[in-house]
Amino acid sequence: MYKQNNRSTSSGRPTSRFAGGSGRSSSGNASHNGSSSSRVGNGGNYRGRSSFGNRGRSSKGRFGGGSTISHSKFICKADPIIESAPYIPVNKFADFKINAVLKNNIIKKGYVNPTPIQDTAIPFVLKGRDVVGIANTGTGKTAAFLIPLLDKIINNPREKVLVIVPTRELALQINQELIEFRNELRIFSVCCVGGVGIYAQISSLRRQNNFVIGTPGRLRDLVDRKAIHLPEFKTIVLDEADRMLDMGFVNDMRFLMNNMAPNRQTLFFSATITSEIDKLIKEFLNNPEMISVKTGDTARNVDQDIVRVPNGGDKIDSLHALLSKKEFSKVLIFGRTKHGVEKLCQTLVKNGFKAESIHGDKNQSRRQSALKAFRDNHSQILVATDVAARGLDIPNVTHVINFEVPATYEDYVHRIGRTGRGDKVGTALTFVN
Repeated sequence: MYKQNNRSTSSGRPTSRFAGGSGRSSSGNASHNGSSSSRVGNGGNYRGRSSFGNRGRSSKGRFGGGSTISHSKFICKADPIIESAPYIPVNKFADFKINAVLKNNIIKKGYVNPTPIQDTAIPFVLKGRDVVGIANTGTGKTAAFLIPLLDKIINNPREKVLVIVPTRELALQINQELIEFRNELRIFSVCCVGGVGIYAQISSLRRQNNFVIGTPGRLRDLVDRKAIHLPEFKTIVLDEADRMLDMGFVNDMRFLMNNMAPNRQTLFFSATITSEIDKLIKEFLNNPEMISVKTGDTARNVDQDIVRVPNGGDKIDSLHALLSKKEFSKVLIFGRTKHGVEKLCQTLVKNGFKAESIHGDKNQSRRQSALKAFRDNHSQILVATDVAARGLDIPNVTHVINFEVPATYEDYVHRIGRTGRGDKVGTALTFVN
């Protein structure tokens, strides 16, 4: 049994910009569900909890190991969705000044009202502005940059866009979403990630491509091989840039940005902002529009709690008992190491559970196969390292379980963002001694 801790939440006046930025006044409509959003420098309104202050960290981990995170940070009662005021957008997708065919493709996908980050960011991207967009996971950041950039390509077919992301899975997901938005439009993309042969990517890059989407290491390798010519790109998107810093990609990111056209449009989108990201913003963006529609560090509709394992107790037995419950129908379990994740997955399979694993020792085809089985409900459980913590949109994940405490609070925030997405309620449980 895990113990619930009921606690009241706080809310405040909605805001749509960081303090600072371009100096434009806020429309006041970019809040999500009427809750207060964070501002740079104050650490955000963490739903009534004491603030960490600036939660940014270097790739070494400012907060050290996960054992230094107070267990109280893993306990938070979800707000009932019915109590949240619905977001009233300024625009509808039909209102945006974009190509009619693209607009029709968007509407065919069922998009009617934009989310707060889409509603606020799309007009600025359409104007060619540099943008920093901070929003909770699961709020549509990908569409916030893909839709206006697709319109940009339609207006100038020779335009090229570079999209940099931290993981292979996120790159492939963004590429798939791009394909769905473009439909029959003659806009082409290539995905450049590790774990698969580089020569097929080199061959694809020789053809016409408007979008190149990839991970920093593979992109730099392709630049070194002269398969990618950075000065040709006049638009760059960094999605989940803070995670790329954590993974040690800062030198690759700087190399890529330094060698692009100086008069480019630069877009940063993330769920968190760190001091290192703030430095990159000042270094590489030109008077950016600073947008925040964040409603707190963690999603309001994720019920967070801890699972206490007594000294000498068996974590596997406790996990088995939870997974055997009917409500644990689609569960994402996070571990720390590749070896530990694979061992846990094998143990669960031996115990009769339908489980798959994702980690860095698996090649890309096996990772995609495991992810597809989980996404299509052919497996109940996906056991993963933090490669699955950022950006992935997997429908209807009922529970996220931190079998091992994450290294930092930011990792925790992104892990549990895989559940409770959109208007769904999810549950996040963290095992502690």
